[in-house]
Amino acid sequence: MKISKQYAEHYIWGEQCDGWHLVKNNDLSIIHERMPAKTVEVNHYHHHAQQFFFVLSGTATIDIDGELIVLQKNEGIEVPPLKPHQMRNDSGEEVEFLVISQKGASGSPLLQRWAE
Repeated sequence: MKISKQYAEHYIWGEQCDGWHLVKNNDLSIIHERMPAKTVEVNHYHHHAQQFFFVLSGTATIDIDGELIVLQKNEGIEVPPLKPHQMRNDSGEEVEFLVISQKGASGSPLLQRWAE
């Protein structure tokens, strides 16, 4: 089935950030997210899920276990389970990115990024 941001399940996280569930099941989650300028998520980790962040527009900074990594448009990075991480938009423009999450082999469900 075809999906777009326009028809996907929408939610708001943090104070001003948006997410759209493009794929949402027990094995795989793909979320299109938008962060306005100067916003940041809570530093957190996932017990079993591995994630991949891919920037669609703008410039994002991700803190992975204390290391700051700048991601430009069309760049991405993998975050393994148990690694503390925090997506940031330190720029003056909004950033949009995909968050692709896959549960671990233990069969545990994905943890929601915004709830930890």
